[in-house]
Amino acid sequence: TTEVWPQLLYLCRKSVTIQSLAQLENLCKQLYETTDTTTRLQAEKALVEFTNSPDCLSKCQLLLERGSSSYSQLLAATCLTKLVSRTNNPLPLEQRIDIRNYVLNYLATRPKLATFVTQALIQLYARITKLGWFDCQKDDYVFRNAITDVTRFLQDSVEYCIIGVTILSQLTNEINQVSATAFLTEADTTHPLTKHRKIASSFRDSSLFDIFTLSCNLLKQASGKNLNLNDESQHGLLMQLLKLTHNCLNFDFIGTSTDESSDDLCTVQIPTSWRSAFLDSSTLQLFFDLYHSIPPSFSPLVLSCLVQIASVRRSLFNNAERAKFLSHLVDGVKRILENPQSLSDPNNYHEFCRLLARLKSNYQLGELVKVENYPEVIRLIANFTVTSLQHWEFAPNSVHYLLSLWQRLAASVPYVKATEPHMLETYTPEVTKAYITSRLESVHIILSRDGLEDPLEDTGLVQQQLDQLSTIGRCEYEKTCALLVQLFDQSAQSYQELLQSASASPMDIAVQEGRLTWLVYIIGAVIGGRVSFASTDEQDAMDGELVCRVLQLMNLTDSRLAQAGNEKLELAMLSFFEQFRKIYIGDQVQKSSKLYRRLSEVLGLNDETMVLSVFIGKIITNLKYWGRCEPITSKTLQLLNDLSIGYPCLSQLLCTAGIVACHSQKHGHCCFHFNLALCVLNSVRKLVKLSAVQFMLNNHTSEHFSFLGVNNQSNMTDMRCRTTFYTALGRLLMVDLGEDEDQYEQFMLPLTAAFEAVAQMFSTNSFNEQEAKRTLVGLVRDLRGIAFAFNAKTSFMMLFEWIYPSYMPILQRAIELWYHDPACTTPVLKLMAELVHNRSQRLQFDVSSPNGILLFRETSKMITMYGNRILTLGEVPKDQVYALKLKGISICFSMLKAALSGSYVNFGVFRLYGDDALDNALQTFIKLLLSIPHSDLLDYPKLSQSYYSLLEVLTQDHMNFIASLEPHVIMYILSSISEGLTALDTMVCTGCCSCLDHIVTYLFKQLSRSTKKRTTPLNQESDRFLHIMQQHPEMIQQMLSTVLNIIIFEDCRNQWSMSRPLLGLILLNEKYFSDLRNSIVNSQPPEKQQAMHLCFENLMEGIERNLLTKNRDRFTQNLSAFRREVNDSMKNSTYGVNSNDMMS
Repeated sequence: TTEVWPQLLYLCRKSVTIQSLAQLENLCKQLYETTDTTTRLQAEKALVEFTNSPDCLSKCQLLLERGSSSYSQLLAATCLTKLVSRTNNPLPLEQRIDIRNYVLNYLATRPKLATFVTQALIQLYARITKLGWFDCQKDDYVFRNAITDVTRFLQDSVEYCIIGVTILSQLTNEINQVSATAFLTEADTTHPLTKHRKIASSFRDSSLFDIFTLSCNLLKQASGKNLNLNDESQHGLLMQLLKLTHNCLNFDFIGTSTDESSDDLCTVQIPTSWRSAFLDSSTLQLFFDLYHSIPPSFSPLVLSCLVQIASVRRSLFNNAERAKFLSHLVDGVKRILENPQSLSDPNNYHEFCRLLARLKSNYQLGELVKVENYPEVIRLIANFTVTSLQHWEFAPNSVHYLLSLWQRLAASVPYVKATEPHMLETYTPEVTKAYITSRLESVHIILSRDGLEDPLEDTGLVQQQLDQLSTIGRCEYEKTCALLVQLFDQSAQSYQELLQSASASPMDIAVQEGRLTWLVYIIGAVIGGRVSFASTDEQDAMDGELVCRVLQLMNLTDSRLAQAGNEKLELAMLSFFEQFRKIYIGDQVQKSSKLYRRLSEVLGLNDETMVLSVFIGKIITNLKYWGRCEPITSKTLQLLNDLSIGYPCLSQLLCTAGIVACHSQKHGHCCFHFNLALCVLNSVRKLVKLSAVQFMLNNHTSEHFSFLGVNNQSNMTDMRCRTTFYTALGRLLMVDLGEDEDQYEQFMLPLTAAFEAVAQMFSTNSFNEQEAKRTLVGLVRDLRGIAFAFNAKTSFMMLFEWIYPSYMPILQRAIELWYHDPACTTPVLKLMAELVHNRSQRLQFDVSSPNGILLFRETSKMITMYGNRILTLGEVPKDQVYALKLKGISICFSMLKAALSGSYVNFGVFRLYGDDALDNALQTFIKLLLSIPHSDLLDYPKLSQSYYSLLEVLTQDHMNFIASLEPHVIMYILSSISEGLTALDTMVCTGCCSCLDHIVTYLFKQLSRSTKKRTTPLNQESDRFLHIMQQHPEMIQQMLSTVLNIIIFEDCRNQWSMSRPLLGLILLNEKYFSDLRNSIVNSQPPEKQQAMHLCFENLMEGIERNLLTKNRDRFTQNLSAFRREVNDSMKNSTYGVNSNDMMS
């Protein structure tokens, strides 16, 4: 097969004759059927050659007309789609019209084409239509007649009807999909999203409702007949009609690009002009009737349509209309629940669960209880939910929607004002009981059968369900608590008896441990669901009963850890502790709480200090016995970290309180912040006084905590938890550290010993490389945790003087040796980035200290060493490029940005005294940047953020360096800014605006100086930069077009940031701006052109030709008014901007 593609390439380059046609068809068949990846990639190259050949159109027509193979027809359709999608050399309008007409005729005369060929030709039609949506021929929008185009198909046989409906369905989907504009990115990279939204909005306003109405009418006709669903053609027609209807309802009406992960929050923004369709109850009834009259294989699509209809925005109706609509919707749901046979299909079941969830996400409980059949419907839904929960192995991913419904219902109970009974006090306990008992019953089944997935393995799914159950279980909490106590006591007693029995089977013990795991998780969840304003003393006492039982179980399991332990049960315990900490730890909790009274009575835990000692005891026990179990270790350390987190927050809270005191006459506000700060401090001080905490501070070695050891069997990435550990220890150490250097040095002894050990290894010619790597990686992860925790100047200076200059050469040596191994370099680079980060102004050196400059020298050395070596890696596979190269580069960018913006170095002294540290760092940055393709800068979010934030600092404070760069480097940077302006990440977009503002301001100032008579000429860099920009005015002009386009046509979330560079861009390109303005004005309908012209006049009213702050602020105000006026002017306009407008 590897010989096929050169032959195809040859045939693609030469003219296709009748003789070579058969050979080409044979080669196409081999290529499309091959399973060899290399051959397929080579075929793609040949396809590009075919598309780019001068006579591609005629070749494709010949293949379609005379080719007998479906594969050759597919090749022709694919090539034509690529051809019409090309933006750098687009086909003339007449040719595109001819292709559109040819495709329609081809489909009309060949109804028996292979399905994939028909689909490819319909895709071609949809692409031509979308791209040509705004193209005019003799004042006629020639590509907007989709319904007329398919009429002849719809009036013919079923086979032709299917083609017509599929055309409309594909067109709707094509126009709705943002990804469908990916073809624009080859040349029109600046604003494909804007162009997409303009086309989609116009299509929505001019055609979509007609297509939806047509689809519903065809469905009504189909449902009114006795469909013969054994007939494959009628089967296909119904399926395509349902897909078309769903595509219409699933259209992104207002350009929000809804994230499917937030499915349960979705609202369908149906236009007001569609009101009539939804006020007519027959529309809703149509889909419920279809559900009951067609086979289950079609039902999921019907239910998907109902999900969208149930989610139409509330404001589409007035109160009476909404009540009537909801009544019909609930009646339809009731009918499905009364005839649930089709719900045995998993797809139907899933979509129906989504439909139930939308009942509460889009309607209020007060509205639901007023529906006539509400009592019966809520009973049926409760029964359905209970049955679903009991069959836990069936469609587990759908349970989320049912729990979401009950969570929202339960959360609404305190706020419902309707007099009608909601009956949730009857049904929520049933749902809670069904969930709890079904999870417990699942344990034995999972352990006794092979191949069943244990839900406890998916901790993310468990946590999601428990978050929902926490609200449901708090409704009628007395019943929930009584059930949990009963079930827990039964399992705990059985477990204890089994442990005491010599003949107990491991299976029986495992079953009870599994049941207790679920119960501990659920108890933690319901405690975490406590809402302070709605809780009573009785409920706190019930919490106390549950907590006592979990702590007693913990004592039992901990006593057995030397012999055996259960990982899942330990993770459940940690989840419980986390929930308990959030609710009941802290001085803001009243000590009169019934929970603490119960803990005192049963366990002798008289106050919070004793409870904290239980927490710390559990943490130490876990680290001792589970040090080699990464999930338990990481969650245990996270709990320790959460307990310690109060101290760094203290200064911020006190600062907040001081600000409030200065600005508020109401001293109660100030008292609140001070009290909260003191609560936090008191809680952490209690923690530090515990003997167990002092033990950790004095004995943080591998002898006591095995996860701190150098284990050659484990992965180096497992050492990440050490950073969390030392962050917590650092915070706890800072509470009483003050200026006590002896205490600090005592704390650092284990780390000092580790550094000396690495230094000793490096000093010899031969050493155990793996041991050295592991020791160093563990050490730098520990130090990064400490550096992150030390936010105060005094403590951070102790760390700095400890590490510099003694141990910096070791870090540099590690980068030199292992630059190719990211498992080593990433922790070292991250440590250095943390050390140079002036967080909370901790890097404040004395006026006579050179340490700021010395620290930057070390930073420059590391960046230069790593940068020069990483560039020697050569070609890196695409799937490994981030891990091996880009991640390290991203950290270097962050490190350099932190150092340049830290305000502890005067960078002017480097050039003054001939120190090349700054130049080396900046030149390395440029080398690294040029090694990264433009696409990668935006494809990797962390790289994007680090690069653009560094560029912002460089353009603000080091513009002379930017101006001194080679022309191709400057153009690369400007191109990256241009692309970043349209990034979906608002932080990246805002950073680009700031970079552009600094560059434009610099340009404007230099131009202004060059026109004035001055004794001192412009420096060489400035003069060179001006010359480069004058040679390439299109780059700045393109960015002017982009910024203005975003402000006018898009949902601009950072308008202020966009406004700052815009004034400079206009002043630098006044003629281009004038042409652009005229183009936009002329693209509007004649009756709106005057209003648009006036908008632009008002934009520049009172604006002077300078970039002083006062002038900028006035322009920003004008721009806000301009955007409002333009939006108002364009609201009722169905016209778009012509294809030769600013986006061309």
